Amino acid sequence: MESSNGKPPQGEEEGKAAGSIGGYESLHRLLESNLPPELFKEASRLLLGLNCAHPLEAVSLPGATTDLAKAHNFDVQAFHFNADKEHMRQPRIVRVGLIQNSIAVPTTCHFADQKKSIMEKVKPIIDAAGASGVNILCLQEAWTMPFAFCTREKRWCEFAEPVDGESTQFLQELAQKYNMVIVSLILERDINHGETIWNTVVVIGNNGNIIGIHRKNHIPRVGDFNESTYYMEGNTGHPVFETAYGKIAVNICYGRHHPLNWLAFGLNGAEIVFNPSATVGELSEPMWPIEARNAAIANSYFVGSINRVGTEVFPNPFTSGDGKPQHADFGHFYGSSHFSAPDASCTPSLSRYRDGLMISDMDLNLCRQIKDKWAFRMTARYDMYANLLSEYLKPDFKPQVIADPLINKRA
Repeated sequence: MESSNGKPPQGEEEGKAAGSIGGYESLHRLLESNLPPELFKEASRLLLGLNCAHPLEAVSLPGATTDLAKAHNFDVQAFHFNADKEHMRQPRIVRVGLIQNSIAVPTTCHFADQKKSIMEKVKPIIDAAGASGVNILCLQEAWTMPFAFCTREKRWCEFAEPVDGESTQFLQELAQKYNMVIVSLILERDINHGETIWNTVVVIGNNGNIIGIHRKNHIPRVGDFNESTYYMEGNTGHPVFETAYGKIAVNICYGRHHPLNWLAFGLNGAEIVFNPSATVGELSEPMWPIEARNAAIANSYFVGSINRVGTEVFPNPFTSGDGKPQHADFGHFYGSSHFSAPDASCTPSLSRYRDGLMISDMDLNLCRQIKDKWAFRMTARYDMYANLLSEYLKPDFKPQVIADPLINKRA
């Protein structure tokens, strides 16, 4: 049980929950509980920024949503990103949701039971999003399975399914029921091309139709995250999906470390870019609050960052090619899902260890307003960048380095 401030109730051992920060669900809640109100307000201004010169507004949610959160023990938070009032355009407010979750049963269970239990676990959170009137909902990377790619065991390929497979059909019904666009990340088996496996996002429209797919552009080869054992770089470019509620794109996981990947989605007109991920604390947590927020600023769009939660233990120990002893897990997935806006404001993060639903109302007019204010697109030198990249791809490329002629001479 959690108290309203995100700290275990009095009498429970501080820090008892695995993955907590000194007993608190997030850094924001730790600061809120321990700083005087005026000091916390100033700390929040520095950490979260201001939206249209004001602190981000919290949003009240229906009782049905909070009841589901209490019954199924998931964190739920909601905020509103404003834009300035315009004379020529009406506000374009869209309600967007992010879901983070842990697996539901041990990885030793039958694969069908693992998948079914995750779907059963996630459904009440989707229902809560539907009860809240969410228009666009994004799930985490490979949400139907444990993130088993660290093991390099091929048996986990059994979780792969066609684009129109079981998980898509499950979500199509919910998308139609709630008039909601759902962004689903699966391990895809491409039946028409030799049953090749991809890390794929399926975008399901609010009518239950499949709008399209996108495959992960950048595949990590970092310690346990050597995913090329299972799938290679995607072949779908940087598509933007025009939905009933706005233009969205998906920068899958490791792609967040590549600024040009973020840029390409922006050049194609994205207004919201999701970054569904699976990453652990020791590897990436200091980078987590920075990269997506920077992308939102640089590209004048909203970003929804999602990370799974919990520690997944696998039946057989594995090594990572880094000289460390073999191990059966590769760390704590630290959740902390959040939204970032083009004006540099962002929401607090969801829990570091519990399932969660983050909801945000966002006025998409803010995207153009920030483009007009900062003129990043207008002042960019795409012709110069394109020329450099074109030269860089040539075998005889020479870096443009101007050396000091006296660098090797003694005085």
